[in-house]
Amino acid sequence: MLRWNGWGDKSVDFPLLPGAREMLREFLGEGKPGSDYPLEKLIDRVPRSRISPHPLISTDPKERIVHAHGQSLPDWIALRGGTLQRFPDGVALPNTLGDLQELLTFAEKNKLVVIPYGGGTSVVGHLDVPEGKRPVLSLSLRHLNRLIDLDSYNLLATFEAGIRGPDLEAQLRAKEFTLGHFPQSFEYSSLGGWIVTRACGQESTHYGRMDELFAGGEILTPKGPMSVPPFPASAAGPDLRHILLGSEGRLGVLTRATVKISLLPERHDIYGVFFPSWKSAVEAVRMLATARLPFSMIRLSNQTETRTNLALAGHSWQLSLLKRYLRLRKIPEEEACMCLIGLIGQRRIVNAARREATFIINRNDGIFVGKAMGEAWKKNRFRTPYLRNTLWDIGYAVDTVETAVTWDKVTAAMQSIEKAFVNGLAPWNEKVHAFTHLSSVYTTGSSVYTTFVFRLAETPDETLTRWQTLKKAASLAIVAAGGTITHQHGIGIDHKPYVGYEKGPIGLSTLREICSHIDPDQRMNPTKLV
Repeated sequence: MLRWNGWGDKSVDFPLLPGAREMLREFLGEGKPGSDYPLEKLIDRVPRSRISPHPLISTDPKERIVHAHGQSLPDWIALRGGTLQRFPDGVALPNTLGDLQELLTFAEKNKLVVIPYGGGTSVVGHLDVPEGKRPVLSLSLRHLNRLIDLDSYNLLATFEAGIRGPDLEAQLRAKEFTLGHFPQSFEYSSLGGWIVTRACGQESTHYGRMDELFAGGEILTPKGPMSVPPFPASAAGPDLRHILLGSEGRLGVLTRATVKISLLPERHDIYGVFFPSWKSAVEAVRMLATARLPFSMIRLSNQTETRTNLALAGHSWQLSLLKRYLRLRKIPEEEACMCLIGLIGQRRIVNAARREATFIINRNDGIFVGKAMGEAWKKNRFRTPYLRNTLWDIGYAVDTVETAVTWDKVTAAMQSIEKAFVNGLAPWNEKVHAFTHLSSVYTTGSSVYTTFVFRLAETPDETLTRWQTLKKAASLAIVAAGGTITHQHGIGIDHKPYVGYEKGPIGLSTLREICSHIDPDQRMNPTKLV
């Protein structure tokens, strides 16, 4: 059973080890846990639905609460603190495309706002219910989760857009294939959600981002259905796939998607590597990225994240051995940067790639420490978000920002983002713990992914104010550093104020015109994106 006001399944926890908790106390002070707002009281506050009865629409208050939010920190604050104010008037659960078309027709006749709902994992406000007099319908695609076609000859698979990560992979792996798209939200997020937010997975270095995996699909727009065939390539003007990619529900409901699939790899090894400094580590990662070897992933942690990850890992005797080995190899503990490097493909190709990667790593004073760290990462990569529950319960909030910049800007961007966080709560005399990794590398640059932790305030409103202060400071630092406002999380509500810096006035007005042309009444997820 899923938590109604937190992350994931109630039966799963990610406990914080004593060393990690002591580190937080040292950096931030003792946490200030608050009491969670009871579900029963929130149910009592859900207003009466404004939607006329329909057999496919539920007006159950708990169902409306569940579909009133995603997983952003403002969502958490509102749920845990009981300050959530707006709820959809109903939740629709269509079972077929016919049901879906009937619901959209009903929404048009009754002038309903429609918010498509996939897995509910958005961290930037995609699912926020807008203010206004129009009733709001949350349109859940949970039951539209079928495999339509698996074309093994052309390496294409077509699914209904509501299918979630584990179900999609299970059906492909039964036939020895994979999509290879593994975001941290993999267990709960949906294929449609990945596409309309231009998502990036943990192994995208090998398999590609969602904008590379999405081959074509069908969308029901307010003006009628639109189909994009899965051509291998086309020069017939601008690619309409890229209007659907990142559209965030503004253009309609994505119903089916055809994606590029791959044969399961013969081998997938993830190695731990340590570098003596950030400078040598970044140069090694840049050289690895431009070598075009068969990497599944390259994940480089800066010094602070390295120390944080080791504290979270526990295993004191193993950690002691590791530190002793690093000293023996003359890698200073305080400056050490940990890197995970995945090699994937046929055995002989992986072996050859390992030799070339070793040459580059040795050239930059790095050392291999085996596969144990890689195996631990594989085991916990979808459990890490459960730390949000643990930290909240002991009085801390955690969130992330991410961007992508060219290689010459990586270090400066990282430093300015972390500085924005570290200094962000000075007016409250509060500290912030911030740390960064590079997790998606390209020949021209890299993503920069920063996590920040701060203490909860006395009230939900005060915690939200502090988060808003930090988010704004970091977002402005990203813009000033020449980065994209988001590398993988989409725009939603939280990033919308900064899109203009990236798109420019003509680009922004073009996006608005596209939305207005397809949805002139602004019924599809209004207030998001632009």
